[in-house]
Amino acid sequence: MYLIGEALVGTGPELAHVDLVMGDKEGPVGMAFANSVSQLSAGHTPLLAVVRPNLLTKPATLIIPKVTLKKGEQVTEMFGPVQAAVAKAVADSVEEGIFDGIDIENTVILASIYLAPDAADYNRIYRYNYGATKLAIRRAIQQFPDTETLLYEKDRAAHAVMGFKVQRLWNPPYLQVAMDLVDMRKVEQVLTSVPENDHVIIEAGTPLIKQFGLAALAEIRKVRPNAFIIADLKTLDTGNLEARMASDAGADAVVISGLAPKATIEKAIEETHKTGIYSVIDMLNVEDPVALVASLRIKPDIVELHRAIDAEGDEYSWGNIPAIKKAAGGKLLVATAGGIRQEVVGKALASGADILVVGRAITASKDIRHAAEEFLERLNSEEIDQFRVMTDF
Repeated sequence: MYLIGEALVGTGPELAHVDLVMGDKEGPVGMAFANSVSQLSAGHTPLLAVVRPNLLTKPATLIIPKVTLKKGEQVTEMFGPVQAAVAKAVADSVEEGIFDGIDIENTVILASIYLAPDAADYNRIYRYNYGATKLAIRRAIQQFPDTETLLYEKDRAAHAVMGFKVQRLWNPPYLQVAMDLVDMRKVEQVLTSVPENDHVIIEAGTPLIKQFGLAALAEIRKVRPNAFIIADLKTLDTGNLEARMASDAGADAVVISGLAPKATIEKAIEETHKTGIYSVIDMLNVEDPVALVASLRIKPDIVELHRAIDAEGDEYSWGNIPAIKKAAGGKLLVATAGGIRQEVVGKALASGADILVVGRAITASKDIRHAAEEFLERLNSEEIDQFRVMTDF
């Protein structure tokens, strides 16, 4: 038996985080248990979990401090409320039948415990560590999460301690605000006026990047730290290099021109996979977007059906969006761009669009916030709390 569980419970400096490994005494977990007891490390001395002095919990559990214990108060907290909480959580789990079918005499647990140096409230330390340990045990035995839960949840919540969101585009439709601007004061005005919303994407347009370079992304991030930011480079050559540059500058996605050589497009997409950002192919002036997508060895994340600003007087038509998605194997977002107004939102969505790219209808509006809110209202999509800490699934 080799089981792994993890849980985070609580808030503030008393927050508890437990990494737990459970297994047989004769197996690798048992060996690690014995080694931890016999090979001590300064500031990380392991201790057996006892309900009270002289009453060892079962299965035998070894608490290993994650944070170096430098102060007497930290040691007291670890040997007091933390030790009692972990031991009681293990014992209560036995009583509640969580260990049914497991030989607790032949099982050992390693519990790596986080205790912040500024933790002070003994009551919270105990309660949070009790809850986290109990949850980690249950998850280990249930082998949580299963693959389906992992894939469903991975883009739906931010890491609570990290403190900011890495946005992923899992819940279309989205409004992409295209800032084809060359005045940083205007950029800041747009960023502070457009409402904070999970369905808003911020685009650093090609003119903006040509004027200020990729450093513009850092300026955007200062104002909108949690935004999903697209760098519209319209890459035509050195695809892998420019994709890497965009990622290093803080972009969440990079735009590659569909007119670039196929090798350039594929290398750029490969680089976005390495760096964890999205690849966008701009189909401006591409004669057959379906054929291009079908011909690529590695498919993009987003295809942008983009009418040039100079051609925006033409009738709204974005081609066969379902055929483009089919050519990509079905897992593809399609953005429609070029002169989008509120009155055509419904038509674009009905055509299969996942992202509506809007520029001057928002950025040149007298009331930027109101204009953006009108588009968002027509998207009719609810926000999700991405900062929730999930203890139940």
